[in-house]
This record gives sequence, structure tokens and C-alpha cells, in this order.
Amino acid sequence: MKEATAKVLAQVEPMPGETVELEACAGRVLAVPVVAARPLPGFDNSAMDGYAVRAAEVPATLPVTAVSAAGAPLCTEPPPRTAVRIYTGAVMPPGLDAVVLQEDCSRHGDEVALPAIDAGANVRRAGEDIAPGELAVAAGIRLGAGELGLLAALGVTHCQVVRRPKVAILATGDELVGVAQVPGPGQLVDSSRYALACAVRELGAEPHYLGIVPDELAASERAIAAALSYDVVLTTGGVSVGDRDFVKQAFTAAGVTIELWKVAMKPGKPLAFGRGGAALVFGLPGNPVSSMISFELFVRPALLALTGARQRDRAMAPVTLSAGYRKAAGRAHYLRAQVVRRGAQLHATPHAKQGSAMQTSLVAINAILEIAAETTQVEPGGTVNALLLEAV
Repeated sequence: MKEATAKVLAQVEPMPGETVELEACAGRVLAVPVVAARPLPGFDNSAMDGYAVRAAEVPATLPVTAVSAAGAPLCTEPPPRTAVRIYTGAVMPPGLDAVVLQEDCSRHGDEVALPAIDAGANVRRAGEDIAPGELAVAAGIRLGAGELGLLAALGVTHCQVVRRPKVAILATGDELVGVAQVPGPGQLVDSSRYALACAVRELGAEPHYLGIVPDELAASERAIAAALSYDVVLTTGGVSVGDRDFVKQAFTAAGVTIELWKVAMKPGKPLAFGRGGAALVFGLPGNPVSSMISFELFVRPALLALTGARQRDRAMAPVTLSAGYRKAAGRAHYLRAQVVRRGAQLHATPHAKQGSAMQTSLVAINAILEIAAETTQVEPGGTVNALLLEAV
């Protein structure tokens, strides 16, 4: 598996960057780092409601001579031995260096009794959060709410983000029909179209469905050749060794160099990968579960590498298996499962239906268990590795 994944990733070249307005950057991957051009906060300000003073002049009872509020700063230095009423976020008046919390004071008319306080107390200094020249957001970070808020606070209006990969999705098979059509005898709905498109979108790429291709070599060749204008091509079905499985031949005829053909895994053994011009081309199995497992293990890392995302690998953790499992040696098995945490340990319960056509096994799971190729038996309570699809 590691060798197969390495072959795929060796063909990946990161996408170029493009300039996008900040508001449209949600979910995009930053192509170049952003360095703060100004301090945050931009001025010394009060962290609390209270009274701004010179720390050296308290404890004392002082007259309150002015007010500094957010958006209405006091710009002149107050006279010695005076206090200024100040509110959270307001500019610190010139010459004052501390804020006494209002609950620690006793106000009597125009005067306030103030306790002793250290210089700098309850004051947020300019640049305390981030100073000019400091790294704000590193390249390769997927921009979310926190990053966009910080960039906006720093006055960033546009970002250089990685262009979204355009992903063509082609289904092959005379038996396939659209979701709006009632399947006849021997027909199946092209459900993988929707599952793959969703998975592609979740990674920040753009899915483009190009339709269903009949089981004909010429039709497959034409469709694949046309799809090579996209950054990535995903086909489903036709990659096994049946008399009507034409995808591998069509890849070659369309100019795709095959880098990977078949993988010792279950589900998902029928898999083709290659490069056609600049496009990465994946021939995924026709069975829906096999297709999605292959997507998770091979296509997902490639798409994340294309976008330049720093975080590419899902967490892998040892889990305790609730039931025993047996298999023949030679192929790694990937079981859909639900993992729960009990104390410091993770426990996995495999889905009851593990067949490659059992689509219910992809619902309400949060992990894929890996049973190594050389393993033939795992006892109940044994340990296997789990690819965690979400935090547990």
C-alpha cells in the first residue's frame, strides 16, 4: 500500500496560485504566507471597564476628568493625579499606564477611590497579538473562520490561494442509469457519481460529472481523451479483467501512461492510475464501496497534495477489535467500522456488512480498519490499525 501510494504522489505537482477576494477564500488553501503589515491590536487599549491611571499615583482618591470609549478616544494627556473613565477596547490616554477594574473602585460623584495597581495591568499593548513582520498565516493552511477573521483584522483584502483542482467524473457501464430513472432489470443507479462528487468537494476541489459511458472501447477512449483537459479524471467501473472491461485499454489509447495497475487490497483490487498530459487519471472499481475505499486511500492524498494542503494524512491509531476476523494472506483488507473511546483506549466494531457492494457499510462509520496483507487472523480483543475519518 505504501508503495502504491508513493507511486501516485510521485506524479503530483501542486496547482498554481490565484488571487481571490478575502470573502471568497473560505475553505481555500493559502498559496503564499501572509505576514502582518500592521500591529494587532493597532493601539494600546483597555482590556476591561474601569479607570485609567498612572500606576505611580495610586492608591489614592482622584478626580475623574475625562472619558475614553471605544470609537471616542481621549487624545490628550490628562493632568497629573487624575483618573479617566475608560471602557473595554478604548484607547489608553497618553501618559496613563494601567486600568483599575471598576469593581475594585469606589466612585463618589466626580471622584473615585482607587487601590494600588501595577503598571501595565489590564492594558492590551499595540502588537501584543501580532507585530508587523510576524507570520500571520502560513502557506498550505486551509482558510477557516479563525484565519479569515485574523486576515481581515490585519487589513488583508485579497489572498493568493491555490487554484481548485477540476475533477472530471466518468461512469462506465451499460447497466448504469441516472438517479431520476427507475432501474429496469439488471440496471443500477450511478450512485458513485454523487458519493465521489461529495468527497471531491469536501477536499476543496471542483467535481464535473461527464456522464455515463457505454461498455465500448471506442466510446471509452473518446470520453477519456476529452476528460484529459481536467486536472484529475476519475472513472468508475471497467478496470477489471472481464471481456467488457475496456478502461485500461482506453487509457492507453487516449495517451495515458499507466503507473499503477491493481493493488493487493480488498475491497478495491481493480485500480488503475496514470498520467495523461497534465491530468492525473484514476480508474476506480465499479462497486460503490470499492470505489470509495480506493478514493480514500489514493485519490484523497493526491487531491490534497495538488492543493498544497499541509494536513494531508488522516490520523491512524491502534484500536481493539470487538470481534475476531479471518482472511487469507496476500491482500490487505479494509473494514468499515465504528470506533469509540473507552478511557484511554479505542474500541472498534466492524460494520456487519463488509461486501464491496454493501453501500450501507459506508453510513454511520467513523473509521476504516486495516488488516495487514500478511495477517490471517485477529482474535477478539486483538489490535489493528484504524484510519480515523473523524476525531474520536
